[in-house]
Amino acid sequence: MDFVEFVQQRSAALFRTAYILTGSQDSAEDLLQEALEKACRHWNRVAVADSPEAYVRRIVVNLANDRWRRLRRAGERPDLADLADPRDPYRLVDLRDELVQALHALPIGMRTVVVLHYLHDMGDQEIAETLRISPSAVRSQLARGLAKLRTAVPRSEPPAPAPGDDRPTSLPQFEGA
Repeated sequence: MDFVEFVQQRSAALFRTAYILTGSQDSAEDLLQEALEKACRHWNRVAVADSPEAYVRRIVVNLANDRWRRLRRAGERPDLADLADPRDPYRLVDLRDELVQALHALPIGMRTVVVLHYLHDMGDQEIAETLRISPSAVRSQLARGLAKLRTAVPRSEPPAPAPGDDRPTSLPQFEGA
């Protein structure tokens, strides 16, 4: 697979990861562009890796971690409500907004483990190899992250439909979600 083909096939998935890690469409686009630029410069090495997508995803994660460290050192903390993209079709769902805000309240390492586990369906061993930590550290980070998310975003039962109301009682599934 050449670089252009890789970008065409995998950039959407990589963008979703960047978006969840940054909370901003603009930051996610910048992050992905920088990651793809690094991958392009070293494509000969990336292309022969066991999984080029995992290699580039690792670049995205590293760049996101670096970005958050720089913000932390500078004492900045972006207001996540201002970063939400108004064109995002999920923006209308309050629960998703609460979940994204709760994710961004997690430390970056914990957030990364949660995102890789649930967004990319990666197992403990694969996440451990990607982040260069032990599988037990992955399980610990995941358990602690989920516990924090559960307290930050309390589960609530959906309202019962009114008689004659034929609208779905659960959230719709969107393609690519």
